[in-house]
Amino acid sequence: MSALTGVAFTAFGEPVKWADMIGNLLGLTALALGWRRSVLSWPVQLLSGAVLVTAYLGGHVPGLIGKQLIVIVTAAWGWTQWQRGRRATGEIAVRFASWTERAALAGATAAGTVGLALLFRAYPDLSWSPWSDAYIFVGTLAAMYAQARGWIEFWFAWIAVDIVGVPLAFNSGYAFSGLTYSIYFVLVLLGLRAWWQSTRTARPAVTKNPQGVTA
Repeated sequence: MSALTGVAFTAFGEPVKWADMIGNLLGLTALALGWRRSVLSWPVQLLSGAVLVTAYLGGHVPGLIGKQLIVIVTAAWGWTQWQRGRRATGEIAVRFASWTERAALAGATAAGTVGLALLFRAYPDLSWSPWSDAYIFVGTLAAMYAQARGWIEFWFAWIAVDIVGVPLAFNSGYAFSGLTYSIYFVLVLLGLRAWWQSTRTARPAVTKNPQGVTA
């Protein structure tokens, strides 16, 4: 554990911890696997979250720690969802969420963010940036829930989280996390394109021969 919390190198005048570097590299790997719709994305995300928790301990960034705890729990659940889906259909099916599902996800995310931010404000020791921490915490949960359901909107949710996560990581002294979140943006765009195209792939038409037998 002490080795993981040690400094690997310095970037932009900020020390980069081994745990920060390793955890974020695992996170990049998990995102790339998610782009490929590989079930392995989930165990790698779980491992990434566990490593990053050790990086953030003592840094007074409960939003980032909470985010990784959410990653761990949701990754375990998402793993079971994708395994079940693959057993049922032979692949991980993806689609756009319905308007009802989008509204429910957006409403729950907004309500959760406000509720958690008010909790952080009521207990200042929990967070020095209550709204940012709450936004990241709840936004990450929303993104991973959408990923587990196979909704393409999960990529947009990650973009929304990273918009706040990148500057927060740099301002909190986690330079490697900030750099990694920046790379996430490129992978998110590629993943979004890949998932979107998968929904547009034409499926073979089902025809019947003159005897009425499906071909």
